[in-house]
Amino acid sequence: MTRLSLFSLLMVLSLFAVAQPLAEQQVTDLVTELTQAMIDADKAELDNLTSDNLSYGHSSGRVEEKHSFVENIVNGKSDFVTIDLAEQTVTISANVALVRHIFSATTNDSGNAGSVKLKVLLVWQQEKGHWKLLARQAVKIP
Repeated sequence: MTRLSLFSLLMVLSLFAVAQPLAEQQVTDLVTELTQAMIDADKAELDNLTSDNLSYGHSSGRVEEKHSFVENIVNGKSDFVTIDLAEQTVTISANVALVRHIFSATTNDSGNAGSVKLKVLLVWQQEKGHWKLLARQAVKIP
């Protein structure tokens, strides 16, 4: 391998090594923004953070698309009073990020107080240079 080829390979690998943690931090920050938007029932922010192709799976088996996910939060059908995330991991693969965490929340869905503790998988994808939530699936913790 020539010196130029080796140097080029090392440069590409070093750029990847720097880009990976940056993308992980961007996605981590977006998860925080999504969490706050869910608590605040912030329609504009929820619209901004989610893909038009969103598939949002609940632990009950119910699946929503973007419009119903956003509207159910905004109208209080799904009302998050508090949300706490634990044991979060972020894995980047090209333009897709996989986020796993334990999701604990106090709720007031349609005026009924409750709480949930779930394992959640979020799938973020870059769309036109911006990370958007493409899918979410929750499962009950046995």
